[in-house]
Amino acid sequence: MTLVGQILKEGHYQPKPIDDAFSREVFVKYLKNLDGEKKFFLKSDIDELKKLENHVDDELNGAPLDFFNKSSEIMKKRVVEAATIYPEILAKPFDFTKQEKMDIDPDAIPWPTDEAARVEAWRKALKYRTLEKYADLITIRDKDKSGKTDAQLEAEAREKVKKVYDRYFDRVKNRTKDDDRFSLYVNAITTTMDPHTDYMPPLEKRSFQESMSGRFYGIGAQLREEEGRIKIVSIVTGSPAWKQGQLKADDVIMKVGEGDKEPVDIGGFPVEEAVTHIRGSKGSVVKLTVKSVDGTIKVIPIVRDEIKLDDVFAKSAVINGQHKIGYIYLPEFYADFNDRQGAFSYDDVAEEIRKLKAEKVDGIILDLRFNGGGSLPDVIKMAGLFVPEGTMVQVRNRSGEVQQQRDRDKGVAYDGPLAIMVNEFSASASEIMAAAMQDYKRAVVIGSPSTFGKGTVQRLLDLDAFVKGDIGTSLGGIKLTVQKFYRANGGSTQLKGVESDVVLPSPYYEVGEKKDKDALKWDVVPQAEYTTWQDPVDVAPLKMKSAERVANNEAFKMINENIATLKKLDEQKTYPLDLANYRADQKKNAAALKRYDSVNDKVQPLNISSLKTDLDKIGTDTVKLARNKDWLKARNKDPYLSEAVNVMNDLIMQQSFPKLKNNYTDATKKVPEQK
Repeated sequence: MTLVGQILKEGHYQPKPIDDAFSREVFVKYLKNLDGEKKFFLKSDIDELKKLENHVDDELNGAPLDFFNKSSEIMKKRVVEAATIYPEILAKPFDFTKQEKMDIDPDAIPWPTDEAARVEAWRKALKYRTLEKYADLITIRDKDKSGKTDAQLEAEAREKVKKVYDRYFDRVKNRTKDDDRFSLYVNAITTTMDPHTDYMPPLEKRSFQESMSGRFYGIGAQLREEEGRIKIVSIVTGSPAWKQGQLKADDVIMKVGEGDKEPVDIGGFPVEEAVTHIRGSKGSVVKLTVKSVDGTIKVIPIVRDEIKLDDVFAKSAVINGQHKIGYIYLPEFYADFNDRQGAFSYDDVAEEIRKLKAEKVDGIILDLRFNGGGSLPDVIKMAGLFVPEGTMVQVRNRSGEVQQQRDRDKGVAYDGPLAIMVNEFSASASEIMAAAMQDYKRAVVIGSPSTFGKGTVQRLLDLDAFVKGDIGTSLGGIKLTVQKFYRANGGSTQLKGVESDVVLPSPYYEVGEKKDKDALKWDVVPQAEYTTWQDPVDVAPLKMKSAERVANNEAFKMINENIATLKKLDEQKTYPLDLANYRADQKKNAAALKRYDSVNDKVQPLNISSLKTDLDKIGTDTVKLARNKDWLKARNKDPYLSEAVNVMNDLIMQQSFPKLKNNYTDATKKVPEQK
């Protein structure tokens, strides 16, 4: 705690004063994280803990962990009590003819004043969960004419809900340790500084580093959670599990062991948690206790090896139609900082450009939707693939010093028509890329009204490096906000994000940095010196033509209607607990939302195909062929990509008139050789 307090005060970009006001913010956030639905703590517990609401800053300065210890002690006690409440409630039938309502706004619901009020809160929550299952079972019975009575279905619904809560309480009562709650507590502290300053326990830190590098050391099996059990879905061809040969699809992993340590029972674990135990260092042996389909139980030892996450790497395709358009999908700005021969998004995008140019495409669409960011050096160099040298982003540190991050290569890898696709989930490095292309007037940005708005830089600090001597355990790490991004034009990407040139209706409701009250504010720095593209994109006519198409597009009309429905649902603060009103509500909402399911049916299919060079690499690998087919299928009737193609066709026509050739030739750009 002292170490965390020190790092926040001395390293954070814009640290809030760690005082009583800060303590009270953390106090509220941590209790919300612990018991957001107000089903465990009583009002008397909150009153007791309130005496310590100003204590968090003291704990960060070395005082005993009184607030954490007290809250943890009460929580454990209340969880044990609640574990006896739900089976008693679910043992008796519910009366779904009785008209009553359940409040679902946690901020408006008071803490239960006594045990009776807490039982009543649980009763309503369990009744609602059972009502959901019961209504579904009635619908199924009416379709398949099973002949089951309402009473039988009601009992079946309660049994299903009980199984869910059995697993839930097994996890919170038997598997949640003080360390888990402590991680939650430290995170409540760090995220009160800003939403992206996170504490990462050791396993989570490792997962983060793996996701950045696009590789990890594991066994090569796809898993799913099914009724509290971790099942094998498939084995990756050529992986350690495939080579070992004993692990099969549909096997259930019961325990995970390593060396002489006691195996961990992973029953009831979510897949993400089970995976962190199965992965480990290269060459180490993981011992899986597995139950096969035939019922036999055996221990299977597998030597961990490198597994590459192909799904996170850049990938391209060609869309044929009015023009031949290249499409590059980049899910994140990955970089393997631990291996120079590892995967780097800049190298891979440069290679995809080379391949698309060989196909003689008329324009390129770079898809950054859902791309949450990643490596800063990679995005700076990647922007330089499309424009000559210049400032791609400005970075300010905590002392106020502004640094211009430049691409210094004067050449250009691709000088043809360019479009960037974004949405509300495009963040950080994606926003730098889109903003740079917009400031240089190099590309048209297509998508949601604005991107996520994460304009901050984080650095992962290994807490073990700050401690002298061996403390016998890893402390994890802190992903600390240390700098802030600014566009070449001086505006921050923080909070406001990047506004699209061509705005398409958003399918998402209330997404982005602005939703978090702890987010850093928007501001500006002086504009950098930069030269716009010699043939600047004229976005006005592109915007006008797209708006005309979108106004008459059935798919986009349905998307707008869907958002209106979602907004209405979000504003609903109470739910009915009787069958008649519940089904009436569901029928009305389902009818509105069902229309959205057929959005893709209103889209004219694109003629999109993989490059022959990529298909040759896949060869006869059936798993990779199937995944590639699914990848193309997901884009075949995508209304957003379809409109981006229309915009690109307009842009190609706009830029196809004869013009003076510039001095930027492909040969001058140093594009990395293919690895």
